[in-house]
Amino acid sequence: MLPPGQALDDLTHQPRVLLVDDDEVNLLLTAAALRERGFDVIETNSGSDALAQLSTRTPDVVVLDALMPELDGFETCSLLRATPGFESLPVLMLTGLDDEASINRAYQAGATDFFVKSPQWSLLEGRLRYLLRSSRTRLELERSKAKLARAQDLARMGSFEWRRGVAASFMISAEGLRVFGRGPQDRLDFVGVMRMVPHDDRHVFLRLLRDVIAHTSVLVTDLPLTLPDGRQRVVHIEAEPEFNEQGGVNGYTGILQDVTDRRQAEDRIRQLAHFDALTGLPNRRQLIWRVERAIESARRGGHEVGLLLIDLDRFKVINDTLGHAAGDELLVEVGRRLRGCVRHSDQIMEGVLEGLSNRSHRGLEAVGRLGGDEFVALLPEVTDERDAERVAQRVLDSLREPIFVGGQECFVTASVGIALYPRDGQTMADLLRNSDVAMYAVKSQGRNASAVYSPQLAGHGKQKLELESALHKALERNEIVLHYQPKIDVRAARMVGAEALMRWQRGNVLVPPADFIPLAEETGLIVPLSEWALKEAARQAKLWSLQFGFSDSIAVNLPSRLFERTDLVEHIHQCVSAYGVPHRSIQLEITENNLMKDLQNVIPSLHRLNEVGVEISIDDFGTGYSSLAYLTTLPISEVKVDRTFVRDLGITPQSSAVVTAIIALARALGLRVIAEGVETLRQMEVLHRLGCSLMQGFLFSKPLPADELERWIAQTVLPRKAPWITQADGSNDLASLGHR
Repeated sequence: MLPPGQALDDLTHQPRVLLVDDDEVNLLLTAAALRERGFDVIETNSGSDALAQLSTRTPDVVVLDALMPELDGFETCSLLRATPGFESLPVLMLTGLDDEASINRAYQAGATDFFVKSPQWSLLEGRLRYLLRSSRTRLELERSKAKLARAQDLARMGSFEWRRGVAASFMISAEGLRVFGRGPQDRLDFVGVMRMVPHDDRHVFLRLLRDVIAHTSVLVTDLPLTLPDGRQRVVHIEAEPEFNEQGGVNGYTGILQDVTDRRQAEDRIRQLAHFDALTGLPNRRQLIWRVERAIESARRGGHEVGLLLIDLDRFKVINDTLGHAAGDELLVEVGRRLRGCVRHSDQIMEGVLEGLSNRSHRGLEAVGRLGGDEFVALLPEVTDERDAERVAQRVLDSLREPIFVGGQECFVTASVGIALYPRDGQTMADLLRNSDVAMYAVKSQGRNASAVYSPQLAGHGKQKLELESALHKALERNEIVLHYQPKIDVRAARMVGAEALMRWQRGNVLVPPADFIPLAEETGLIVPLSEWALKEAARQAKLWSLQFGFSDSIAVNLPSRLFERTDLVEHIHQCVSAYGVPHRSIQLEITENNLMKDLQNVIPSLHRLNEVGVEISIDDFGTGYSSLAYLTTLPISEVKVDRTFVRDLGITPQSSAVVTAIIALARALGLRVIAEGVETLRQMEVLHRLGCSLMQGFLFSKPLPADELERWIAQTVLPRKAPWITQADGSNDLASLGHR
């Protein structure tokens, strides 16, 4: 923590980081990377030990792994926040879980920020230093506010008296004169004070003063001043009436205090509450308030309100390619350009609109950041939709010029959806929903354009409902089919298993899984579809065993929710028993992200499946940053190297390094390794050289119906006619010569 009295830019000690991660490898790598970047790192591998460390050594920031056995990161963060003295300690939650629920849970537990695990150490360093700077700034703001509060309670800065009907009736103490920038020997009367008050504020104050005297009430106000040396100050004034023996008012006595620093701190806090910290634009809360006020004014005035939802096109590509820091730079520049497209006002705040002119609602006009790469433009008064379309066109035009971020020239476009009050909705929620419909209509038609909401654009919801209805009937109509992609052992040039992939034969169209599996998961239809796939895979394994002696396994992808079912083992037993094949004929695949997301719920089923002989394979391995400690305890037989690592093999050394590490890890844990997404002979050769002989991908075969796969085996594999077989034979010969 920052020592008392330490200036913001005068931090000379080495930042101390408490790093908590139960994964010894991740702990070692992260600690080493942070030490290289100038941090003093305290390492611990459990939440309970981290809490114990805090009692003896106070760090500047805590870096906390979200998923840990016993006491996980969320619980550790909650306990830390409940410990006196650590309510404001910066906590960065490290997680491989990038879904919204996990992010919200981290913030609810008290985390300051979250960071998705990755080896991008410079990005982690930047995030930590940003947290440290923010923490120091917040501490200074809080300390300044506390000092001012104590000074107001304990040491009044000055006093004054005003006597009715007495010459030289206005008197200020020496301390009060200092508040106004004068010395003890200077004279200052009421007129002299008023000359320091800005013209508009002077009339407001005199009106208030006359009202206070007329009603013999207490005066409490803040008065802005411009001192003789040009400094802008704010003076807090409190005064109360004094009465004579007959009960008449003699005058007023009061105190003066310079509250400029406190007001600046309050303004800063108000800024943080109402405006986005990255772009400086109004945030979601401020936007909601502005839209609601604009709708109220439009309802009284009988005019329309325009709401533009602006979503950047393909922002994720830039963010993933150039990094989050570059993505932030891009958002800042986009915010600056969008700000110039409207008469942007930062001055209208809650409580200020009332009492202003009939046209004051126009000051609500602004561009704000809704979140992520979504922005909103509020037009509090438009004549018709053409006004809104003109602003939308200005938005699109403002983004045409390239933006330089991370040393790279980037071109960014946007999709703009327009909704109008009252035609398209009566509330903020209605306008935002319908502008969202219009925006997605733009994206579906090619992006980089704008569209005004109409009921016809909402038709995609109806189409989705029709697709859902058709999917409900697909199983009973026998429209769901399985295609099989072979798993190849390139050393032996033979098929050693297959992966079953669902397809939807809807009429003459073969619907790929990416088009209906997300809908099936959303509606819960994934459960009956997966149950059918298990039964169909068992049936196909029996047919192949009779036709050509197939004795390997068919892998079926299952969502994590099926692993939570207590009857999963019984269902698989029924499937294999119905066709008389062993349990090992069925292999279950679960993606790494889904495995880690529901790990605690999935573990019992994994063990029961392992006991009956059903093997478990982790799909997309290497993309979820799972904890190695869990891999040592889970009953897993196989890991599949994700295609993103395979794609650049032979091109970038980093991909080879990652694949080499995965292969070494799997061997150490006694697991099989299979590389998916192999599309070129170069990739196959590199994988073979690295020690991975099990592969899957378009180089060998795309997913095929069962009968076509049988022909592929008979016409390609058995005669050894494919180019990959020749390549593999040559590699095997060279490898055998090298061992002689």
